[in-house]
Amino acid sequence: MTPPPDIAVAANVFDAGEQRAEAQTPFRRFLADFTESKIAVVAFFVFVAVLLCAMFAPWISPTDPYDLSKVDIIDNRLPPGSEGIDGLTYWLGTDGAGRDMLSAILYGLRTSLFVGVTAGGIALTIGGVLGLVAAYFGGFIDTLIMRLVDFKLGFPSILIAMILLAVLGKGVDKIIISLVVVQWAYYTRTVRASALVERNREYMEAAQCLALGHFSVVFRHLLPNCLPPLIVVGTVQIASAIALEATLSFLGLGLPTTEPSLGLLIANGFDYMLSGRYWISIFPGIALLITILSINLIGDQLRDVLNPRLQK
Repeated sequence: MTPPPDIAVAANVFDAGEQRAEAQTPFRRFLADFTESKIAVVAFFVFVAVLLCAMFAPWISPTDPYDLSKVDIIDNRLPPGSEGIDGLTYWLGTDGAGRDMLSAILYGLRTSLFVGVTAGGIALTIGGVLGLVAAYFGGFIDTLIMRLVDFKLGFPSILIAMILLAVLGKGVDKIIISLVVVQWAYYTRTVRASALVERNREYMEAAQCLALGHFSVVFRHLLPNCLPPLIVVGTVQIASAIALEATLSFLGLGLPTTEPSLGLLIANGFDYMLSGRYWISIFPGIALLITILSINLIGDQLRDVLNPRLQK
């Protein structure tokens, strides 16, 4: 029996679409799914712009705000658009020490991104390995690792970071260590949950039947299939690390005053807010908000793209 013309045409269109989808490479499918969200695309380009500004801060900044020979206290607390005694125009004004706010924000972004990405990468490596080991071997090893995870997650993250920094002191390396201790458990729990699902798949049974070593089975077969949720959690935790570093620096526990930090810039201008000098805190806060928001929006879209249950 011949189907009606409209049904036949719809079927042909559907089959053609399926064939085109199958012909696409995984990267093209991922790119097509990711670009469906215009907000995520805008967030991606904003984050790339922020990243480039942070990477090339020493070359694109009007001045080095942490070079004492180039900072004049006479130029302190100038409003946006003012001109200093050296003829330099401060488009975002200056802070209480006479530093150019635009240059200070660019240097602060560099520190924030370095701390967030480094701490996130180390925590991801440690937590991912522990999660894979716990799911693959099970038994006593799984119980021990997960009890450590439960113990760590039982305390507020900022409290643990504050205690560690009080013991270790201030510095970029100290705050990275603190953030790694704070974040590794999130990766462990995420990877373990994903690995438990993958452990009973046919390809895992085949790999074990071939008498492959534990290292090969875990890192060559199990790990690649646990990457999608790990990538999503990684983006969220990087944004969380940047926010936590700014919070700790704002409280005076993160970086020393000689280091560029968005949290320190916000703290330096907090006392001037009531006197109308809003720019000292507002502009670093806007830069921090844009950075964290763009990373979170990218992470939300990655979650929708990489999770089959959320795909259209």
